[in-house]
Amino acid sequence: MVKNAKNRWVKMITAMVLVPILLTGMVGCSGSKGENSGSVASGDFNQEGLPIVNKPVTLKVLTVRWGSMGDTFTQNQWLKDLEKNTNVKIEWQVMSSNDWAEQKSIMLASGTLPEVILGDQSFSDSDIVNNLSYFRPLDDYIDKYMPNLKAAMQETPEMKQISTFPDGKIYSLPARLPSRPITAQQPVINKAWLDKLGLKAPETIDDLYNVLKAFKEQDPNGNGKKDEIPYSEVGLSMDFLNPFGITDLNATSMMIKDGQPVYFPTSEEYKAGLEWVHKLYSEGLIDKELFTQDSTMASAKHQNPDAPIIGFSNQWTPDAVFGKWSDQYETIPAIAGPDGKQYSTGDPSGLSYRRNELLITKFCKNPEVAARWADQFYTNEASIQNFWGAIGTVIKKNDDGTYSLMDPPAGTSADAWYWEQSLRDFGPKYASPSFEKNFALSPKTGDGLKLQLDKLGNEYVATPFPNVMYTSDEFQELPTLTTDIDTYVNTMRAQFITKGGINEGWDTYVKKLNDMGLDKLLKIRTDAYNRYTSVK
Repeated sequence: MVKNAKNRWVKMITAMVLVPILLTGMVGCSGSKGENSGSVASGDFNQEGLPIVNKPVTLKVLTVRWGSMGDTFTQNQWLKDLEKNTNVKIEWQVMSSNDWAEQKSIMLASGTLPEVILGDQSFSDSDIVNNLSYFRPLDDYIDKYMPNLKAAMQETPEMKQISTFPDGKIYSLPARLPSRPITAQQPVINKAWLDKLGLKAPETIDDLYNVLKAFKEQDPNGNGKKDEIPYSEVGLSMDFLNPFGITDLNATSMMIKDGQPVYFPTSEEYKAGLEWVHKLYSEGLIDKELFTQDSTMASAKHQNPDAPIIGFSNQWTPDAVFGKWSDQYETIPAIAGPDGKQYSTGDPSGLSYRRNELLITKFCKNPEVAARWADQFYTNEASIQNFWGAIGTVIKKNDDGTYSLMDPPAGTSADAWYWEQSLRDFGPKYASPSFEKNFALSPKTGDGLKLQLDKLGNEYVATPFPNVMYTSDEFQELPTLTTDIDTYVNTMRAQFITKGGINEGWDTYVKKLNDMGLDKLLKIRTDAYNRYTSVK
């Protein structure tokens, strides 16, 4: 009791100290050096063309970056040119994800937010839905001041679909990232091991069983030890159940079957998949630490210093996980299941879409200026420069109208360089599908490599349960339902795989889920899905 009371007092004192500091830095449209810090006069605002305002005005924009990434992205030449061409100066407030959760809570409790919030890492769906009074509905602004976004939504309806809230309004702006694949994780296997053992890449689950068994028994890494682990990961990824038609792109335990939402942990396909995995586990073809290791332990196995010891897994690209052994691994097409069909996790529309990439709060005195400023991001060239870096710095614009990426500085990875030079995943963007043919990426690394590997599986991608939006009431009920139900499903998944007994225990398992309120969870998911698909 004494300890808890002390913790409460510490939190109260912290809030009392931080709130005034946050308020001082976030209120209204702060200006400097003679710039407008209040509402722009109607004669100074231009509804079309540039500059957006005749006299300079400042917008305060908050964004959150991973860890200690800092604000080097603000030196992006496109952003500098935008400031000059629009007469809109941005006062960036760059927060670290390390302490953002606490600061966000204090900010929302204070009831005072900065003018513009940029990036979907800043505020989640529930943050917005439960605090709608802080954010401006943007439908009218899009219609009047955002022709680039309006055209993007007409060309690509998913842009409007993903950003429409349950009340039918748009409070946050979407993004379509450039050059994204259709597939997510794909099967990756040690090709050197296959070659040594005279085996072909598996095409069916029977082939995969035989390959994993050979990996376990025939010392393919050649070190004379029985240290090979045919298959390993943290927990059981649903990607391993892809051959049974199970995919779970958005981690909801939902999939679309015959055009309808289905909760797959009670499906016959899921049951058959777990039976198959139990067989593999019981024969030592799956890591015995599957359900007890963390990501650090798993990474150590993938990059074992003396010899490669992992035979098969599902990954974004081989070079993302296998370190110095990456050259031994290759991505292969989806494994066919009992029905003879192949399935891949992903989205036929592409893994490109984001929402909550920009919000204009009620504290912004010049929302039409903020809307027009945001609309400048929705062109093809703006989008690629805010995803990789500026033309002339990171991107080369070729004489034939195509674009290519320059090599990063020595000692810097390409991905790290892009994050330093751009907003990268965050912020409003729209790369038109027709524009992507003009972009040349290296097929050997990073984004370009993934697009090459994507060709192996994109025709097998199943339609996922979409990234739907929930109402405030649904957000109140979901955590209780999902915490209990997901915990039970995960517990039983581990038990069925490691100990078996799925046939004997299946009916009891399903009944327990129903008793825990599965029907309520399904109704919430289905109602949200129906709202999502009804957006026009």
